[in-house]
Amino acid sequence: MSDELKLAIDHMTLSVADLERAKAFYAAALGAVGLELVGEVSAEQSGDVAFAGFGRGRKGSVWLAERGRQSPTTHICFRADSRADVRAFHAAALAAGGADNGAPGIREIYHPEYFAAFVLDPEGHNIEAVTFAPDDGTGDAT
Repeated sequence: MSDELKLAIDHMTLSVADLERAKAFYAAALGAVGLELVGEVSAEQSGDVAFAGFGRGRKGSVWLAERGRQSPTTHICFRADSRADVRAFHAAALAAGGADNGAPGIREIYHPEYFAAFVLDPEGHNIEAVTFAPDDGTGDAT
């Protein structure tokens, strides 16, 4: 079985009000941690609402459903390979319309090597990227 199918959670869905805006945001932010748009289903195809899926290879693991703004919002954390990837995620997410919810840095409260960044997506979901990789020389040691 390939690595793309060895996940504890197979997939999840976030409800969004504006699928096109959400797709643009997630394409930018998740591209920094190696995920891409892997599938779309129209409302006509589903018989209900339009969907867009992000993941690796052929496997969509995070799906967006155009069902309206979700309340309450949710928190999702994506694993990054390096601190540079966490920084790239944060910068790309902000450039794509996200709001800063925690700049890249060590969060010792969680773990001494927990290097993460947080953004609020355009719908208000708290999106995070984290790595446990050591300092990679791409920024300060925090």
